[in-house]
Amino acid sequence: METFRRGFVYLFTSDGGPENQFAARWVFLRFMGIIYFSAFFALLFQVRGLIGTQGILPASDYLQALHPYGVLRFWYAPSLAWISSSDSALMAICWVGLLSSICVLLNLLPRISLLLCFLCFLSFIGVSQEFGQYQSDGMLLEAGFLALFIAPAGLWPALGRAFKPIRAAILLLLWEWFRIYFESGVVKLQSGDPTWRNLTAMYEYYQNGPLPTWIGWYLQHLPHWFHIATAAVTLAMELLFVWMAILSRRLRIVCFWMVTVWQAGVILTANYAFLNYLVLALGFLLLDDAYLLRFVPHRWRTGLIANPESIARHETPAPPAGSPLRRIPSLFSALALLWIAYATTAELILILWPSAPLPMAPITALEPFRIANQYGLFATMTPHRYEIEFQGSDDAQTWTPYSFRYKPQDPSERPGIYAPYQPRFDWNLWFASLEDWQESPMVPLTEERLLENSKPVLSLFRRNPFPNRPPRYVRAVLWQYWFSTPQQKRTTGVWWQRQLLGTFAPTVERLPDGAFAQVAPPELSGPPAD
Repeated sequence: METFRRGFVYLFTSDGGPENQFAARWVFLRFMGIIYFSAFFALLFQVRGLIGTQGILPASDYLQALHPYGVLRFWYAPSLAWISSSDSALMAICWVGLLSSICVLLNLLPRISLLLCFLCFLSFIGVSQEFGQYQSDGMLLEAGFLALFIAPAGLWPALGRAFKPIRAAILLLLWEWFRIYFESGVVKLQSGDPTWRNLTAMYEYYQNGPLPTWIGWYLQHLPHWFHIATAAVTLAMELLFVWMAILSRRLRIVCFWMVTVWQAGVILTANYAFLNYLVLALGFLLLDDAYLLRFVPHRWRTGLIANPESIARHETPAPPAGSPLRRIPSLFSALALLWIAYATTAELILILWPSAPLPMAPITALEPFRIANQYGLFATMTPHRYEIEFQGSDDAQTWTPYSFRYKPQDPSERPGIYAPYQPRFDWNLWFASLEDWQESPMVPLTEERLLENSKPVLSLFRRNPFPNRPPRYVRAVLWQYWFSTPQQKRTTGVWWQRQLLGTFAPTVERLPDGAFAQVAPPELSGPPAD
């Protein structure tokens, strides 16, 4: 019994937490503030156009459709939007999340601020439908939930030495970091994609992702040996090098620098929103205070070294370990963290052994909250780049395109670097271009909103080509894009080449009674077959 008690204290209470990761925790939580800020800042400009009352997929309609499920509807869609899904309420959720993220960044009431960030982001994801299905969203919710168990209490807790992080939560955050890499490596091999097996996966990687960057253009034109080497290093990183995290302190530090440099390279060459920033932030938990203090100027180190008198004078002490106030939170922490540990471990086992006889109820129960996920990035590589473009016309002869803010459109426009900002509308159109229009209802619904001249949806575009009144007809066409060659760029200044393939979705008009009618069927049934 005494062994059990010691193990419980060691894993699930602040008293048993590590004493050498205060600085790493501080850095990680500041990163969490930045990442949450980027997520909510992007939503401020997009949420009404995505899921507002005049948006593409209104949250109010989605919640109304869940009413027949009774009380289970709150489990299917965990969201504060159940209180109100009006545009004002959705904006309020984003503003509360944004302000809370600033408090996290400033280390102001970190526990409460992180809780508000988590609840607000979950509230968006719970009703976001197609616009919140990214693995990066699950990564942030999982890390955000676990961060609640390591955050120090108090108004302005500095390093929070009086509140050691719960060891099990630190281990689960590192477990998330490991799974993001390792599971991504496993699915690459399991997918059967020949480009990973013959190491040609990176040949066209830089041009075919959701939002390429101008740096990616230059890397795309490097010799094939470079792309073969980066594909090999990617597999080695995900399947082998991440195991260094469980070895000696020296190897953990080496591992940290390897993956940090790698993530920095990905950030510069592709816009994957906050995904790579989060993976980079998790990596700091591989380090200890002694190592991180090397990067702090000498004159500041005094305040960062443990001093019992300073702790007693400036920080609110935690209640005694045996007090009733500590038992209930510790039991809750143990239950929650053990549940996540089981669900995430089971998810990894199911990747390696799909028919494993594991209880699925604990996994299923957590699915709507996205705090115990299965990851697998780039299992197969996209062989071509397709882009959906919306066009309007008054005569069905001359078509004028709606200009996008972020995704490729004008061949002469240089691809930008936007991450960690995430333009979810542009992102979703990239995914929609890879399948039939009927599998992505956002495409025809966007056509209808453009015919209605919906201001929130039009705000998702850079420019409205029909400022006075909506066009009579709207269609969605599909282009295929390639990076230009170095010679083409030198002579014409273009970054892209493109070819029009045909209409992707039905051409639509709005009737006098407000109904929508199909004018012409699409010329394509999804992207061309390889």
